[in-house]
Amino acid sequence: MPTGKVKWYDAEKGFGFLSREDGDDVYVRADALPAGVTTLKSGTRVEFGIVQGRRGDQALQVRVLDPVTSVRRAQAQARRKPPEDMVVIVEDLIGLLDRLGEGYRHGRHPEGKQASTIAQLLRRLADELD
Repeated sequence: MPTGKVKWYDAEKGFGFLSREDGDDVYVRADALPAGVTTLKSGTRVEFGIVQGRRGDQALQVRVLDPVTSVRRAQAQARRKPPEDMVVIVEDLIGLLDRLGEGYRHGRHPEGKQASTIAQLLRRLADELD
């Protein structure tokens, strides 16, 4: 099967082009993408079959070989805390949220710095999970 890279792909229009390593560009439609894949990022390495269409070569059964990850996501994953550290953080946060819930049950909202601290902790946990 030929391999190449995604030249460009427009998910809204449902088509794009792949650059073959050994030849011309190949047209690709959304129905040639693997199940669950709705878009392709430029530069992603792919493998695909080829069929002759009315206007030239067309890709069939595209398979993503090396998905392109964003620099931001790669940096975030490199900075992730080890799972054993996350256990302690999550358990402490659960305790904090239990106390917050108890306050709500008694009709009290968290006050000033406490509310801000809880919000910051939740954002940091969300960043760690993302």
